[in-house]
Amino acid sequence: MNGTRHSILTIMQTRRGSSRLPDKVLRPLLGRPLFVRQAERIQASRLYGSLVVATTHEKADDRVREICGQYGLDCFPGEPLDVLDRHYRAACRYEATIVVKIPSDCPLIDPVVIDRVIGHYLEREGEYDYVSNLHPATYPDGNDVEVMSFSALERAWKNATRPFEREHTTPYLWERPAEFRIGNIGMEGGDDLSMHHRFTIDYEEDYAFIRSVFEALYPVNPLFGLEDILRLLEERPDLFLINHQWAGVNWYRKHLDELKTITADKTKILERGL
Repeated sequence: MNGTRHSILTIMQTRRGSSRLPDKVLRPLLGRPLFVRQAERIQASRLYGSLVVATTHEKADDRVREICGQYGLDCFPGEPLDVLDRHYRAACRYEATIVVKIPSDCPLIDPVVIDRVIGHYLEREGEYDYVSNLHPATYPDGNDVEVMSFSALERAWKNATRPFEREHTTPYLWERPAEFRIGNIGMEGGDDLSMHHRFTIDYEEDYAFIRSVFEALYPVNPLFGLEDILRLLEERPDLFLINHQWAGVNWYRKHLDELKTITADKTKILERGL
């Protein structure tokens, strides 16, 4: 890294209106809301800069704003469905030069993984517009980290027109490798667990899995990491099976006819929960 000063803003988009699992961000994890537990893990990273919970201006999300105040978390309200606009306006408000996107459905995210992705971007300053661990994904689903320059985010905000580009914030960038300089971080050792291990939350089984992991590991080490979780699942295959039916199910499945860089082997469609 050189001596250039950056303003790094990590944005955790958080709203109560999940269609598959309403109020998932408020589900309790050892006495605190799920999104607060995730914020604790983000703030345990070294390079996250500052953190803002980007919620919406809807009445239902008054509760999110109240909880942010209770736990000392910065909060920014924005558009419910135009999440790209929410990220852009939050970045403007906080005068960010580098924006990190981590969704609030990743309560098991490893602070070390966050630092790996941000560190890769910083160590190669000027080489990339966008770096993630998602294209291609190799980490267990739920370790999502995307880093981009403010200028790249602004270009997406100005030019993205398709609904899924606005809803999912970054497709305009990673779908255009000829226009943006894109980097990716793969899982250590060359493993690919993205379609087999599920650490994210969209279904009741996901919540049961995440709660079980927290109950098993948090009392020993509140900042347990990816390797701790994988070791636990080897010792407790019953936990691995709790939500395994949903492994590989993600939002790509609804847009395969529109996405150019995502192939069918990067998503799975089940009869239930489509």
